[in-house]
Amino acid sequence: MPLLDREEYIEQAYFFRTFYERLDEDLPSQEILASIREEILATTKLPLALDVLRGELMLKGRLCEGMKLLGHYFAPFQAFVMERSEADRAKFDPRVAFQILEREAQFRAESASPAGLFVYQFECISRNRLGYQDGMTAIANDPMFDADWREWIARARQQIGMVEFADLIYYRSAFFVEERRKTSNAAYEPSVPTLFGRQEGRIARANRGKDPLYLFAALQRQLGYPTVPRSKGANEFKLHPLLELRISRLEKRLQLAESEAKGKLDLAEFYVKPTELPPDDPTLLDIEAAG
Repeated sequence: MPLLDREEYIEQAYFFRTFYERLDEDLPSQEILASIREEILATTKLPLALDVLRGELMLKGRLCEGMKLLGHYFAPFQAFVMERSEADRAKFDPRVAFQILEREAQFRAESASPAGLFVYQFECISRNRLGYQDGMTAIANDPMFDADWREWIARARQQIGMVEFADLIYYRSAFFVEERRKTSNAAYEPSVPTLFGRQEGRIARANRGKDPLYLFAALQRQLGYPTVPRSKGANEFKLHPLLELRISRLEKRLQLAESEAKGKLDLAEFYVKPTELPPDDPTLLDIEAAG
């Protein structure tokens, strides 16, 4: 699979963002795909890809099936994330999946580095518990990574859980080579290619023995790596105003029914209290005169 042009990734980012925004409007996925197709830049290949996605969605009910068919256009990691969100009994929110793909496409459009893309994709897998074995395989097949990267990812796939993630980065960084030359051998040459830069190595060295989330956060602050979207917590969940109003009315009706069942229903609270008028009000004087 070759790397796509920048305009393709820009349109992909727009597609993923618009899709999950319109999901909140309770629109059918087929209609969303059809409407977005008309908005996408016609000089890209994405409109044709959306036709395939819509056909597979109507046939099999899943977008990931179409992404797998378009392996020359959608990266394996994109299809993997979508497949995890559409799996039966999946706990992975599809909206978060679309946000992950949106930020990844934006990062690719901004001339992403292999190191930055790998860290972002790995954090997506670890934060959302998508499965390291299949996830790392999908990452390794990305066209962004050359043979050296694929070999290292395959080795790291077997070492996850036994070796710290910070060490995996540190020992393949330019900073490790620099330290080795300063401390032991000035003519030291690594036996394997260096994959990470000096800054990545320094940050990884500083986070050895710590929670990997601190490493991810430091890389995002210092090097501008994209942040991974997170699912909204329960405290951030908000009901639609109309639904909240209906629930409030149902609660009131239940209270009245319970009071009537117990013989304690008091209708006095529903009486409209007459407005008291001031003594010199002309309306009050007319009423008294008529009486």
